[in-house]
Amino acid sequence: MLIVTGGAGFLGSAVIWKLNEAGRQDILVVDNLGRSSKWRNLVNRRYADYIHKSDFLRRIEGGKDPFGITGVVHMGACSSTTEPDADYLYENNTRFTTELCRCCLERGVRFVNASSAATYGDGSRGFGDAHSGLEALRPMNMYGYSKHLFDLTALRNGWLDEIASLKFFNVYGPNEYHKNDMMSVACKAFSQIGERGRVRLFRSHREGVEDGGQLRDFVYVKDCANVVCWLLENSEASGVFNVGTGKARSFNDLVGAVFKALGREPDIEYVDMPETIRDTYQYFTEAPMGKLRAAGYDREFTSLEEGVKDYVQGYLAGKDSFL
Repeated sequence: MLIVTGGAGFLGSAVIWKLNEAGRQDILVVDNLGRSSKWRNLVNRRYADYIHKSDFLRRIEGGKDPFGITGVVHMGACSSTTEPDADYLYENNTRFTTELCRCCLERGVRFVNASSAATYGDGSRGFGDAHSGLEALRPMNMYGYSKHLFDLTALRNGWLDEIASLKFFNVYGPNEYHKNDMMSVACKAFSQIGERGRVRLFRSHREGVEDGGQLRDFVYVKDCANVVCWLLENSEASGVFNVGTGKARSFNDLVGAVFKALGREPDIEYVDMPETIRDTYQYFTEAPMGKLRAAGYDREFTSLEEGVKDYVQGYLAGKDSFL
């Protein structure tokens, strides 16, 4: 049995899609569906069972493994970078992950975890995924810190020799509709074009950077699922790994690709960035990908233009919005 936590979420449901593509259905989905609409991400998927996250952790902490686990993909977390409840983030993102990882290691079960590029903070200390640089990082929000705390725990306990913890950069793609303000700019741009024919982007407040010229490493969710499933099968590849394309692109590029996929000319309105975020806003992120490549991952990443085209035409404007 494979376990996918956060299996109804954005990344988790994409991983299940990829596992289904490979013929795997022996999947236990762990999540907290509550009153959200993310259950719709499971409608097209094939899996053995579903269990609430609190019941799942209680049962595996109880000693005997009742599931026959052969691998765990831990994508479940609160991913809101603006969540104000630090205790909740610690319990949900740090403690849960730590306990689940410990249970997996005690059983010799492969553990692949979702960390985040938010652990890099303002980027002034670089974006390198070498273990020697982990303790120098200073996340700027509690979400990033909650992810960073687990990576530090894994480093200090020697767990990084056995697990994979993935620092995802700016992920976009199908099945993110339920993330509200945390949806990608690609998804928001599609909605804005449909509503008023134009897209709003932040003006630049830094000399030498044009409006909408702020740079991010945008990575397609299908590529992320490919990396996760490869690491699940290649347990000799362990440690912290960046997951991005390795090429920073501007928000203008991203929005331009959305317009192009819709067959429309770009119409962008630039608005002032809120003063509350101006001092900490990142103008550049880019994932060095040499470590994952050196571990043996050789699949090419989807270009921004091709990824946005597939997302917009195949899902956002397509007949089936879900993977």
